[in-house]
Amino acid sequence: MPGVLDARERDEAIRKLAAGPLDILVIGGGITGAGAALDAASRGLRVGLVESRDLAAGTSSRSSKLIHGGLRYLEQGDFKLVKEALRERDLLVSRLAPHLVRPVPFLYPLYRKVVERPYVGAGLVIYDALEGIKRPVPHHRHLTIRGALRRAPALRPDRLAGAMLYYDAQVDDARYTVTVARTAVRHGATVLTRASAVSLLRDGSRVTGARVRDEESGRTFDVAATSTVVCAGVWSDPVFAASGVRAGYQVRMSKGVHLVMPRSAIESETGMIIRTSKSVLFFIPSGDRWIVGTTDTEWSGDRAEPAATAEDVDYILGEANRVLARPLSRSDVLAVYAGLRPLVAEPAPVKDAKHADGKGGADGGGSEKPTTKLSREHVVDAPLPGLVSIAGGKFTTYRLMAKDVVDAAVENFPRPVPPSVTGELPLIGADGLPAVRASAQRLADDYGVPVTSVEHLVTRYGSTAVEVLESIRADKSLGVPLTGGGPYLRAEVAYAVTHEGALHVADVLARRVRLLIESADSGASVAPEVAAIMAPLLGWNRRRRAAEVREYQAFAATNAAALRAPAAAIGDAPDKELVPA
Repeated sequence: MPGVLDARERDEAIRKLAAGPLDILVIGGGITGAGAALDAASRGLRVGLVESRDLAAGTSSRSSKLIHGGLRYLEQGDFKLVKEALRERDLLVSRLAPHLVRPVPFLYPLYRKVVERPYVGAGLVIYDALEGIKRPVPHHRHLTIRGALRRAPALRPDRLAGAMLYYDAQVDDARYTVTVARTAVRHGATVLTRASAVSLLRDGSRVTGARVRDEESGRTFDVAATSTVVCAGVWSDPVFAASGVRAGYQVRMSKGVHLVMPRSAIESETGMIIRTSKSVLFFIPSGDRWIVGTTDTEWSGDRAEPAATAEDVDYILGEANRVLARPLSRSDVLAVYAGLRPLVAEPAPVKDAKHADGKGGADGGGSEKPTTKLSREHVVDAPLPGLVSIAGGKFTTYRLMAKDVVDAAVENFPRPVPPSVTGELPLIGADGLPAVRASAQRLADDYGVPVTSVEHLVTRYGSTAVEVLESIRADKSLGVPLTGGGPYLRAEVAYAVTHEGALHVADVLARRVRLLIESADSGASVAPEVAAIMAPLLGWNRRRRAAEVREYQAFAATNAAALRAPAAAIGDAPDKELVPA
């Protein structure tokens, strides 16, 4: 079936990759790598992708889950980045992924009557203007104090001078990444997770592919490719160091921490954004949860599992409590997660390094700059023949990043390569979406599930929700929700294995369904049930099932450690001046 990423067919994927040769080998299964695989495959190229862990295991499952232009980047004068991001946002909302990317309103509280409203208002006029004429989201609006409090009663009324209402969009980042990878498979790419590129293959100075280790079995095999594309994010430097390659940039890691809370913790019908002493803080509605964050601090620790600290939690709660009438406490927090931004730190010292705008060089960010000041634009680098890489950028502009890096990879190909077509290529699940939405009641009747379950599936899978429902026809037990798993159905666990490449309990609970960050116990209590559903599909015995559960529960406990650490006095932070974003 087109677009199926079946975890049970890994051996066939390995055989295809080893048989080669490929036109393009992509290293890295985050949003940029998945996007590059789709871009290349949809141009008619032979494409393989290898990822050392799971799809979206790193940065691409730990973002703010926003598709946005980056309002605060206007203040830094980065109009080009904002314009690109806004156009990409609108393309995703209206055409490429309307089942996954949805508009969301944000309230920008104002605290200085005379200065702030014209300042922020002018910024939002530019924000709207950069988007263009055709727009799937409304223009911004000015609100009075009463209007602001009507939409967000959670705000402290003292010093409030009104608000601005504007729109961006949100996404389940991990689900989006998996969908992009599946769309690449639909167009002929071979995707293999739990497979590490341990070194690059060379023919003289030319890179000819990579030696890959299957992390499930330990065996290694070579993948030959005309061009190798490194989309490894914060892992870029280790990938290059392992093969003695000097890249044209260095990656600095910036840690972003988010807190997840129930909707009842903050009384507001819109998202909110406030300016902090260091950056901005988002209150993002996400189903029956709030996501509140983020931090932006230098990180030099473990790339695989960056740790949120008690200080991170205190900082977010303290900044939030400056503007909230009912202060938040740790008891309001269900979960905490941390991700790493791969920021380009230094100018590219080699002549082949190209900035996203083709003019050469990064943003001049030396190691002395704080991460909050480093550019969010991306850099494409070609350090050796047959090798290109990319770093920096934003989730929102992944499609442009993929286009740029594939353009560089095929620049000297022995045959002409068509231009990118992904701007006209809806993702899996977008086709036929209106008809599936309209058929929710009929589908509920046909498959014997509540209409709310069908509506839930459509918001996560689009038109491919019917594929999830088909598994219920064969096994009625899959039609009920996971015990304590909220709206998630048992069928979604099976589908994660048979269609989305999930190999471990953590792959399901952390990225396919989001109970790691949405449940009070990080999904620990539901892990045995998930393992029981996966076991017959993947051939696990009782010992393997128990090991999967233990490993996940240990991971979940570690993930929540910051909430168990001794708390500093949170309450209301000192009354700092609130300034425009």
